[in-house]
Amino acid sequence: MAYMNQERKAKISAMLKPVLKKYGVKGTLRVDNHSTITLNIKEGSVDFIQNYLDTVQNSFPVSTEQNKYITEKQYLDVNPYWYHDHFSGIAKSFLKEAMDALKGAGWYDRSDAMTDYFDTAYYVGISIGQWKKPYQVVK
Repeated sequence: MAYMNQERKAKISAMLKPVLKKYGVKGTLRVDNHSTITLNIKEGSVDFIQNYLDTVQNSFPVSTEQNKYITEKQYLDVNPYWYHDHFSGIAKSFLKEAMDALKGAGWYDRSDAMTDYFDTAYYVGISIGQWKKPYQVVK
């Protein structure tokens, strides 16, 4: 059963701080529903939103309404299973290192969707900006 607590959050935070500093990104961690650790990226030198739009536009069909919404709100939830296809360059490198840090506190996943069996240590999420507070690119 997925379970996240403040003790694991503290361990993850210690592993994540050097990654945030390396890429010049500011973010916070939160525990959701005692099962998920979420990294909220608030600002940084990496333009995640534009990178996502450029990468996805070349690879996947994305509606213009979705592009408009993401551009206006400067908010995006990162898919933890497909971030390597949705981002490129420095944004992809940061997300890879951040995901490794988020999964560094005893994370495992022995789930089998075919048999409707789900067994993971905890769930992981990354959001870029928030729907009320847009992501800020700092140069």
